[in-house]
Parts: sequence; C-alpha cells; structure tokens
Amino acid sequence: MKALLGRIQMMAARAIATRIDDSKGLQSLQVELLADEVQDGVERFTEYGFTSVPLADAEAVTLSPGGLRSRAIVICVADRRYRLKGLEAGEVALHDDQEQLIHIKRDGIEIVSPLQVKVMAPTVIVEADAVHLGDTGGARVARIGDAVSGGVITGGSTTVFAV
Repeated sequence: MKALLGRIQMMAARAIATRIDDSKGLQSLQVELLADEVQDGVERFTEYGFTSVPLADAEAVTLSPGGLRSRAIVICVADRRYRLKGLEAGEVALHDDQEQLIHIKRDGIEIVSPLQVKVMAPTVIVEADAVHLGDTGGARVARIGDAVSGGVITGGSTTVFAV
C-alpha cells in the first residue's frame, strides 16, 4: 500500500527546464524535479499550431504515468520572469522575452516589436477606412492613380501617411 501511495504522489511534479532540444518531432527537455533529481530526454507536448522554445530556468509541469519518473512528460512550461500582466478578462497575447507582442485586446489587435517586423506573402490585402504609416501628420503618400504634378501630390487620399 505504501508503494502505491508513493507512485501516486510521484505522478505530477513541478520542475525547472534546464536544457531544451528542439531538433526532434517533440521537444526534449532536461528537467530538475527535485534538488537532486534530473531527468534527461523528457518529451514536451504542445498544442497543435503553437510552439515555443522556452528559456533555461523556465518552470514546467510534468506527468509521470504510473508514477514512473523515467516515463515523465512535460505538459506545460511557464516563465514568470516574462509573463504579461494586466490583461483584461478575455484577452489573449503571444509574447517573448524581447518585448515582442501580439495582443488581442477587447478593442482591437496590437502588434508591438522593438525589432523588425517582416510580412512575406505573394499578395497583402489591407481593408480599412484609413491606413496610417507613421505618426499623425506624416508625409502624404501617392497611390496608383493619384494626381502628382512635379513631385507634389495634388489629388488623392488624405488618410494614407508615411514618415
């Protein structure tokens, strides 16, 4: 009975991810479960369509079927060092440790990055009442078909701007 209780207690554990191998079909992590318990090659399961490579020292939740730590799997990885705070109920965000962010807010979607943002597609379609490139008061931009005379835009959109 005592052995069974011990196996049940070993089924779920908190861990620290110390090394990540992202080269296989499923990620493989090295985790520290207790001060002197290190498990190598622990597979990490993630939701379809979402992936990440956590930083070392991120926290993980492991499950060990049958209480056998040698068969542990990681079902969740979190990193409180970079967790976003202050979202409203119902909001969702995708972010990293470099302050890059896609935030689905209650009043729209915000994309923020201190780094380059690249869009790669054969065609990009933007449907909007106004497109602002740069800040308010930026230089006017001519569209195909707008009237331009001597390098000066003389007719066309007043809602497309560039810095």
